[in-house]
Amino acid sequence: MRSSAILALSLSAALGAALPAAAQDRSFNFSLLGGIAAKPDYPGASDYSATPLAGFTFGSLTYGGRAMGAGIGAIPKNGFRFGGSFRVVGSRRISDNPQLAGLKEISTAYELGLGVTYQQTNWNVFGNIRQGFGGHHGVTGTIGSDLIFRPSDRLTISGGPRINLGDSEYASTYFGVSAAEAGASTFGQFNAGGGVLGAGVSVRATYNLNDRWSLEGLASYEKLMNDAKDSTITQAGSEDQWTVGIGLSRAFTLRF
Repeated sequence: MRSSAILALSLSAALGAALPAAAQDRSFNFSLLGGIAAKPDYPGASDYSATPLAGFTFGSLTYGGRAMGAGIGAIPKNGFRFGGSFRVVGSRRISDNPQLAGLKEISTAYELGLGVTYQQTNWNVFGNIRQGFGGHHGVTGTIGSDLIFRPSDRLTISGGPRINLGDSEYASTYFGVSAAEAGASTFGQFNAGGGVLGAGVSVRATYNLNDRWSLEGLASYEKLMNDAKDSTITQAGSEDQWTVGIGLSRAFTLRF
C-alpha cells in the first residue's frame, strides 16, 4: 500500500513537471493596439474626424519544437517572413457628410489577408493582399518598403513609401457614381476601375514602456491616383489624404 502511494505521488510529480514544459513548446505571441486617429471622413474626403485606432501585430508562433517569428519587441530575423494583414475602412454616412446626399451609404469595412516581408536589420520590403468584408467585398493590397532606425533599446522608428491597390469592386464602392446616384446628387456619373489607386509615405514610432506595453505613434500621407483621383467624389473633396494617430499596444503570449 505504502509503495503504491509513493509510486502514485512520484508519477503525479513527474506529470506536473512535464506539463508546463510541454506547454512552453506551444505558444502564440502577438500584440493589440488601441488608440485614436485623425483621418479623412471617407476615401477622397477633404474633411477629417477622430476615429478609433486598432491594430494587430504578429510576434511569433512556437509549436512542436519549431518557431516562426522573433516575438514582439525583438529585432526580426533577417530573411523572408509571412504574417497577417488587417485594415479597417470607416463608414460613409450621409448624416455625417450632408454634401454626399444622393450617394449610397457604406458601412464599415473590415479587410483581412496575408502578407510577405523580406526583412533585413535596418530595412525591409513587403507586400500585402486583403479581402474586404462588410462595407465592400473587393480585394485591396499594399506594396511598400521601410528604413528602420533604433536610436535606443526602447525606441524604434520606421518609415518609407507605400503603393495602394484595389480591384474594380473596391474602386466602384468608394469612388464610383452610378447613373441613379448622379441624378439624385450633385456628383457626375463616374465608372471607377481598379489598379493603383494611391501612393504615399508612412512613418511609425514605437517606444517600449516595458516588456508588455508600448506607446505607438503613426503618420501617413497618400495621394490618390488614377480613377481614385479622377472620381467626381474626390474632385469635390481632396486627392491628398493624411492620417495621424497615437495609441498603446500590449503584448500577449498564449500557451496551449
